[in-house]
Amino acid sequence: MKKKFKITFNSPVILTFCAICIVSLAVSAITGGASNMAFFMTYNSGLDNPMTYLRLFTHVFGHANIEHLMNNLTYILLLGPMLEEKYGGKIICVIIALTAVTTGLANMLFFPGSALLGASGVVFAFIILSSITGIKDGEIPLTFILIFVFYIGAQIYQGLFVADNVANFAHIIGGIVGAAVGFTLVNRKPDAAY
Repeated sequence: MKKKFKITFNSPVILTFCAICIVSLAVSAITGGASNMAFFMTYNSGLDNPMTYLRLFTHVFGHANIEHLMNNLTYILLLGPMLEEKYGGKIICVIIALTAVTTGLANMLFFPGSALLGASGVVFAFIILSSITGIKDGEIPLTFILIFVFYIGAQIYQGLFVADNVANFAHIIGGIVGAAVGFTLVNRKPDAAY
């Protein structure tokens, strides 16, 4: 007897995040980018504008084009389900929200004339967090150090020496968020529930 396979909704937070990103890109294409400017891009629009605060969270859903989207979703779909299974959906939501707010605020403070959109910071948070996942008490895996050096080092280098219009600082901040959350999770008490 053949075993039947079925498709499962195995990672609700990650799959929902990806679906929102896809829908936001489709709406952006239909509106000629107006929806990205209104909802899915953070920029210095003034603290008296309520949309400024919303966009601090929602800019991670917006993407410039299909290539930008596919690059980010490939990593998110690769790493996200494993992290969601290990840490739970609430923690993944916290990581996404923390990364969104910190990268959005950094963009407004340090690059007031620039707009920011995309999930690259979330990708880097997931990359760094996944390298910490196997940490044991009192040990730091060499893989974490190498990933941190390669990815963050590359972003610092590109930010200083390569003019490629990529928000390298968002990648660095995402990596720092992933490391901070990862080390917090590793050091929590086993009976702590999230």
